[in-house]
Amino acid sequence: MTAPPVPHLDIRIDDDAWLAIEGVRERAEQAAAVAFAVAGETLVEDSEVGLILSNDAEIRVLNREHRGRDAATNVLSFPLCDPDAAVKGPLLGDIVVALETVQIEAKAEKKPLSEHFSHLIVHGILHLLGYDHQIDGEAEAMEDLERTAMKRLGYDDPYRDAAA
Repeated sequence: MTAPPVPHLDIRIDDDAWLAIEGVRERAEQAAAVAFAVAGETLVEDSEVGLILSNDAEIRVLNREHRGRDAATNVLSFPLCDPDAAVKGPLLGDIVVALETVQIEAKAEKKPLSEHFSHLIVHGILHLLGYDHQIDGEAEAMEDLERTAMKRLGYDDPYRDAAA
């Protein structure tokens, strides 16, 4: 039995501050691969995801333009394929991550930046695949996949403090 294909992660760094984070590309690739594995979706071979490592100013503009919220956020996902398709791809979508917000959240949650960043990559990938957290049942399913992915990556439950 062969492993399912892992989509190519096309990483673009829009803010040079990301370059100061050791292994950021490798961590993103690892988190994405695990997210695809736990989701178990059938993908077109040679599928691709765009990952944009950005900042609060850029993500604020995107959040305002696409979600009507004039504020920075940690991660935005822009799916490009039908979430109900039996086979997804080849272009799965784009994920944008804002460094400052990720740093602030990691510090506030007393988590290593690498852990929080990995969680946001997993979270973003799941959104590209059609998972959402707006309805309780859907949120539980998505959070269960996130917990599984983070455990495989060697991290704690990302929602451990929310349950307390």
